[in-house]
Amino acid sequence: MYDYNTSRSGVILKEYGRNVQKLAEHIMTVEDREKRTRYATTLIELMRQLNPSVRENNETTQKLWDDLFIMTNFALDVDAPYPKPEVDILTKKPEKVPYNTDQVKYKHYGKNIEKMIDKAIAAEDEEERRAGTIFVGKLMKSFYQTWNKEGVDDEVILKNLTAMSNGKLKLTLEEVKSNNLFDSQKSRGHSGKNSGGRRNSNNKRRK
Repeated sequence: MYDYNTSRSGVILKEYGRNVQKLAEHIMTVEDREKRTRYATTLIELMRQLNPSVRENNETTQKLWDDLFIMTNFALDVDAPYPKPEVDILTKKPEKVPYNTDQVKYKHYGKNIEKMIDKAIAAEDEEERRAGTIFVGKLMKSFYQTWNKEGVDDEVILKNLTAMSNGKLKLTLEEVKSNNLFDSQKSRGHSGKNSGGRRNSNNKRRK
């Protein structure tokens, strides 16, 4: 007597709802092929309206037609603008994405640092190579500090940089430390403000 959802056939594509599926099933009963195609085209536009996020382009329009064929168990016979999808589209497993087999020597620096080191090595100009080495060293120190909150010594960064470049990028520990080559301007400026603040407070005490 009553029409409950539990007694109805299942909805194949729930995003369109039962009414759209009923319309698709009704279109299959239309005997005239031309009229059947016209009704199917109208239903495609209705399906598009039910999914406003779907943009109007060839790829999404083909997906709508594919969905219509799926809702009719691939039995709909119309003059569609796209070929009927293969029946195994529902059971076909996606292709496996291959894993990246490149080994990163120091994972906390990442692959991009290795690429930047290669670029610095490839620099023909000596000054350009030195500038690239210092820049990479700054990045490595900032990355290392993110990974190790206790701080890091420039000697560690320099050793890692030398190892990652196979000894092709060279700086001495003395010049790195004496010129703060691996410290960013932000950290140097911050320390300068603190020291300036201490001097000002000392001057006030003297007065």
